Amino acid sequence: MSGTVVDSTSAAVVGAQITLTRDDGSPARTASADGDGQFTFTDVGPGPYHLLIAARGFASQTYSGTQLADAPALVPQITLAVASTSTQVQVSVSQVELAEYELKVEEKQRVLGVFPNFYVSYDPDAVALTSKQKFELAWRSTIDPVTFALTGAVAGVQQWQNDFSGYGQGAQGYGKRYGAVYADTVTSTFLGGAVFPSLLKQDPRYFYKGTGTVRSRFLYAISNAVICKGDNRKWQPAYSAILGDLASGGISNAYYPASDRGAALVFENTLIDIGTTAAANVLQEFLIRKLTPGQNRNLSTTQP
Repeated sequence: MSGTVVDSTSAAVVGAQITLTRDDGSPARTASADGDGQFTFTDVGPGPYHLLIAARGFASQTYSGTQLADAPALVPQITLAVASTSTQVQVSVSQVELAEYELKVEEKQRVLGVFPNFYVSYDPDAVALTSKQKFELAWRSTIDPVTFALTGAVAGVQQWQNDFSGYGQGAQGYGKRYGAVYADTVTSTFLGGAVFPSLLKQDPRYFYKGTGTVRSRFLYAISNAVICKGDNRKWQPAYSAILGDLASGGISNAYYPASDRGAALVFENTLIDIGTTAAANVLQEFLIRKLTPGQNRNLSTTQP
């Protein structure tokens, strides 16, 4: 049995592999096309046979025929077609890059387009922030113009009520109150939102739920004052936030009037902060989302 293997231009396909199989279960035999594209099988018994022709860069082809007894068989010329190729390109975004994208979106979130709403993720599957990104978010929050304006308003109310009377009145008293309020903001934001979350691998953001009954969402919001997501995406006690409040309160003893210092005040303020966080979370769950345009909800780690 002999034949010739060529390509679409009738040029010989040198080295093409031809595999001969029989229906009687006899072992398969192979041959290679020579420099002229020809191949030969000897001692081929009569009966049906099948040829599989394969060559690098070409699509495989089959041919079936019947070998007659005591007669050589000439297989019709076999023409191989060039193999079709397909290329699939997949661009994958790293977890760090995706977190950076999410962070940029969160830094644009503002209630009524004015008040910062940076520490909320409207994507329940948002990836964990790196330590650098946690510090970036804290820095962005503390230098926001609205933060300075709110600090001034709080200091003004304190002066009007003569809170922390040891600071006195007048411009000097207002300046001391302003500095104390801003220092509280900076230390609590960095310690509770960057330093401890980095050390303990926890996420300082509130993850909007948005589904379920009103009761389940309310309980979810309240509980998030004392629990948080870890960088491993599992829920755990919010050690970072609580330690941040305690540490910030301890540091405040260095600049508040002597009459207002003490451990009792630190723990009292920490409990107040937890309660304030719980109330803020409830507002986040039921109201603030509606007042915050451009929420980040649909992200994909892979794009074709």
